[in-house]
Amino acid sequence: MAYSFLTPIVLVLALSLLTFTTFQKNSLVASGKNPRVAFAALPVASGTLKTNIVSQDARLIAVENFFKRYHSDLLPYAQEVITAADKYKLDFRLIPAIAMQESNLCKKAPKDSYNCWGFGIYAKKVTKFDNYTQAIDTVTKTLAKQYKANGLETPEQIMTMYTPGSNGSWAKGVNQFMNQLAINL
Repeated sequence: MAYSFLTPIVLVLALSLLTFTTFQKNSLVASGKNPRVAFAALPVASGTLKTNIVSQDARLIAVENFFKRYHSDLLPYAQEVITAADKYKLDFRLIPAIAMQESNLCKKAPKDSYNCWGFGIYAKKVTKFDNYTQAIDTVTKTLAKQYKANGLETPEQIMTMYTPGSNGSWAKGVNQFMNQLAINL
């Protein structure tokens, strides 16, 4: 019983020490001087996701992939095919499909003619162009103004004037290649 008066003193000292320690710890953390805390560089923007969206014409991708698949010399002219089709309001698939049917995408075109479409080639006559750009524009323009304008739009209809001697295999081939170029828009 002699030490019973010490209990309140020990309790007050313990509480004071605990309060002092907690206060000191909180002030050290707030001031950044706590040696037990490790700091690391934080990202500039936390919780953000950066994306880069590139919009590209799916038709161009389809034509480029078609030309790549068959190792065509027309690959650098894929955009010109799309541009000419838009300019003359023609199905973009028609020019590559006819080139595939007529010359295996230029592999069997007459030498130095740039004529992959069998355009104006009959008997001993060979229509030549100065380059692929001129050929693409001329063939597309002709199909639009002399064929489509007269109601000849499908390969079966075009065949009646473009290659009238065909038994239907020309249109079947062109359709097959147009289907390969089909995209889901």
